[in-house]
Amino acid sequence: MMNPLDLISSVLGLTCVFLAGRGSKYNFWVGYLYTAALFLLFREKNLAASMMLQPISLVINILGHYRWTHPKADEESSEKVGELKVSMLSWTGRCIAVLSFAAVAVLWGMALNHLFPADPHPYLDTCVTALILLAQLLGALKKWECWIVWLVVNVTQLILHLSVGNVFMPCVSALYLINGIISLINWFKLYRRKA
Repeated sequence: MMNPLDLISSVLGLTCVFLAGRGSKYNFWVGYLYTAALFLLFREKNLAASMMLQPISLVINILGHYRWTHPKADEESSEKVGELKVSMLSWTGRCIAVLSFAAVAVLWGMALNHLFPADPHPYLDTCVTALILLAQLLGALKKWECWIVWLVVNVTQLILHLSVGNVFMPCVSALYLINGIISLINWFKLYRRKA
């Protein structure tokens, strides 16, 4: 049977990432609705880590909305006045990002396994959650590497949604994967143009 939250989340998510991949600040407005829909969907499916991610996602979305529309003078896009340009992490920043992801995933996975025994896949759920947090934070800062993380998220989410019987979200994850590849290339071009 079709779940309306699955369909609504799918449409909102596709719209949000499509806009983000094209560097549109309007992705944040859709993102606010997407966060609410996902919270309800994950609560219904007993995916505790994914559900608990949504309030954090909302905060990151607000931060990203502000950062994209209020850049410092040296961070402003050369093509879009008043908007943040795409940048890349340093190698140190990349190492910190990977180590932070690993620490959060392991610790949260252990906690989730004990606190929410109804979660059918606590470690996979937590891994997806930690990756999403990292991708969202990098995206909020308009870092090119966010799309690499999103590609990993999309593959992992595809597996997770199939395992709990969602109908539309696996299709959406596949479309996210395609959009992520296109966005990775698009943001790299923006980075090279300092846009």
